[in-house]
Amino acid sequence: MDRPNILLITTDQQRFDTINAAGFSHMKTPNLDRLVGEGCLFRNAYSPNPVCIPARHNIVSGLSAKHHGFDDNYFDNSIQMPSDLPTFPELLTNAGYGSTAIGKMHFQPCRRHNGFDRMLTMEEIPDNLEDDDYALYLHNQGFGHLRSFHGVRHLLYMLPQQSMLPIEHHGTTWVADRTIEAMEGYTGDRPFLIWSSFIEPHPPFDVPEEWAHAYDEVQIPAGPVSKTPLSSLAEENKHIADYPTKEVADRAKRLYYSAISFVDDQIGRILAHLEETGRLDDTLIIFTSDHGEMLGDFETYQKFLPYDGSSKIPFLVRYPKLVEPGSVDDRFVDLNDILPTFLDVAGVDYPANHKLPGESIFVQDGFKNRKYQYVEHNKGNKRWVSLRDHRYKYNYYYGGGREELFDMIADPKETANILHEKPTATQEAARMRLRKKLVRYEKAYGLEGYVANDDFVVMEPYLAVPYRETNFPKHVDSLTQEKKAVLGAMENEIRLAIRNELVVNLADLDLETFRRFGGFSDEQVKTLLKE
Repeated sequence: MDRPNILLITTDQQRFDTINAAGFSHMKTPNLDRLVGEGCLFRNAYSPNPVCIPARHNIVSGLSAKHHGFDDNYFDNSIQMPSDLPTFPELLTNAGYGSTAIGKMHFQPCRRHNGFDRMLTMEEIPDNLEDDDYALYLHNQGFGHLRSFHGVRHLLYMLPQQSMLPIEHHGTTWVADRTIEAMEGYTGDRPFLIWSSFIEPHPPFDVPEEWAHAYDEVQIPAGPVSKTPLSSLAEENKHIADYPTKEVADRAKRLYYSAISFVDDQIGRILAHLEETGRLDDTLIIFTSDHGEMLGDFETYQKFLPYDGSSKIPFLVRYPKLVEPGSVDDRFVDLNDILPTFLDVAGVDYPANHKLPGESIFVQDGFKNRKYQYVEHNKGNKRWVSLRDHRYKYNYYYGGGREELFDMIADPKETANILHEKPTATQEAARMRLRKKLVRYEKAYGLEGYVANDDFVVMEPYLAVPYRETNFPKHVDSLTQEKKAVLGAMENEIRLAIRNELVVNLADLDLETFRRFGGFSDEQVKTLLKE
């Protein structure tokens, strides 16, 4: 069999509506546009669990949290994917592929290879310097004084800021550099499998100066406003951004888009290398993201939610031998389809007895019913599940049994929960039909214990717990005294990050949380405010 090279390119927290050629004219994405023109645009792609760690374990295993264990983000290694669960890198490596993972993986524990021959990691907040290849790279390049490799979190998590690193050493550039080096290392004796994983546009939005003003003159779309009450989970997500003014929120949004354009530029370098080496058409390329970003829709931010801003993702496929250039596919696809797609093109069988929820995207009439899309998140009374068809989306929240129904044709921005007032007979029939089907999906693919007597289990209402990002750099505590001696002060990094972002006024931010979690004295805060 003529097996292709395989290149999986992922970003983190990139919404579906961020590619110019997909119909979103405010975006500057010439290289993703190229993939649209030379490949297939899947217009209804979803994250099966819209948060980082679960989504990435769905990708690598092709299975849901029911099997791999990650229903939400867990960073303390308290949960680990079973070692006997097959992964696509393991199966393809066993079948003769050379495999390399580059960038953000979010595996637990972080150095677990999950079947890759080589792994060059770049995590957001590594526990130890030695765990992170990018952190070691920066240290060896003379940036050992930096604490915040990917922008300042905690106080400035989603605030406008710019990178403290020159563009040639930025993490986005590093992923592209390492990807090109990895491709150069595979000389053609065997096909390669590379997962190239960018952190951007995940906050902090720390783009280098060269990209910081890419959207200054662009008219960007306003986020939708909800006409009906939101869930408590959505209300919880309003708090994290800490945007004191609309001007600050607008600037942050522009930097989010700038981060995507910066990644797009680096993807262009990767595509150019494939073309120059004559391997572009022999490589299956899939571009996607682990989940979206609410970005102010309904005045909410981050992910974790069933709405399209959080759960709908870009999904592009280029492989001329199987994909018609410029084609569009409106079937529902999701991250669970990646593993079976890779196995399909490589001619590798899935060896376990698990019922895969996904199927190769190259199978037109298979077992997977692509008229429906199932999404899940979390556990206990914070858990919700969602099912949509091409007309309606139905969301069920276990905490209190809240229901939502959206008409995705009449109201594609999900501004009005039909069930808030009396639905029509047609709408009620849609609710009952999707609810019944969603129960079946939950029994088949969801966590155990959430369906009883062929219906959802009702739990106590979930009460919103507003939160801030409070993670300071973790690796600092494990550094040797010699390395700690060259560290700069955190106050200096805060000043550097916002030095060119005049809309940011520290006095307007939640300094109390900063004091409490950062260990900063009143005097340190006063000094920051003065400067």
